[in-house]
Amino acid sequence: MAVRKLNPVTPGQRHKIIGVFDTITANAPEKSLVFGFRKSGGRNNTGKMTMRYIGGGHKRKFRVIDFKRDKDGVPAIVKTIEYDPNRSARIALLFYADGEKRYILAPNGLQVGQTVISGKGVAPEVGNALAMQEIPLGTIIHNIELRPGQGAALVRSAGTFAQLTSREDKYAIIKLPSGETRKILAACKATIGTVGNADHALEESGKAGRTRWFGRRPRVRGVAMNPVDHPMGGGEGRASGGHPRSRKGLLAKGKKTRAPKNLSNQYIIERKKK
Repeated sequence: MAVRKLNPVTPGQRHKIIGVFDTITANAPEKSLVFGFRKSGGRNNTGKMTMRYIGGGHKRKFRVIDFKRDKDGVPAIVKTIEYDPNRSARIALLFYADGEKRYILAPNGLQVGQTVISGKGVAPEVGNALAMQEIPLGTIIHNIELRPGQGAALVRSAGTFAQLTSREDKYAIIKLPSGETRKILAACKATIGTVGNADHALEESGKAGRTRWFGRRPRVRGVAMNPVDHPMGGGEGRASGGHPRSRKGLLAKGKKTRAPKNLSNQYIIERKKK
């Protein structure tokens, strides 16, 4: 993967940096795995705005991704690598030996024509999914389940990866991209490799309009608001706004927000680094 910096022939292209699509091998998605869906624009069922700064954006179709990888023992051939507008990573279309088609997140190094498989006794190769109790220690993994059979919930964004560091009893010890080290049941599945499209982090919108295409409206600073709208608003001239806090008055910039009695705290060995 790489990124492309455009010549500044217009003001909007001066700072624009976009990813290249050289790894993508298909222009249209698989029809049987695509569904239409409506955007909410940040409004609830009564039309009231409950989330700010959401609205507009290009029309999208939802691609159904197989996060469970529960088709065990059936080999699949990678047919295409495709763009997905709903996530930062690329997706891969698999053709299984029994005729079924599924999308998965495309790991770095996965090629069209390659064979992948999931289940017990599978070789720990890129794209294969297996339980963490069978993965060798030190292996780079992604697409990690929190509960067996639930489907992957962790490490799904472009360029991210976790590392299986050790095992204790029925738990696997995982070092996550945030720096956090935690226990996860070793019966949970994970996929070998790093999530592809790592250069996504280097992209820059270049202009406000391109950000609107993604469905993001302008985000207003708290200090630019009135006192009725935000605790940091108001004041004569360019007032600093006081101690940083959210619109609801909760302190920001360093205050711990995780619930001290959260049940999953017992599984966290080392907190994420600030």
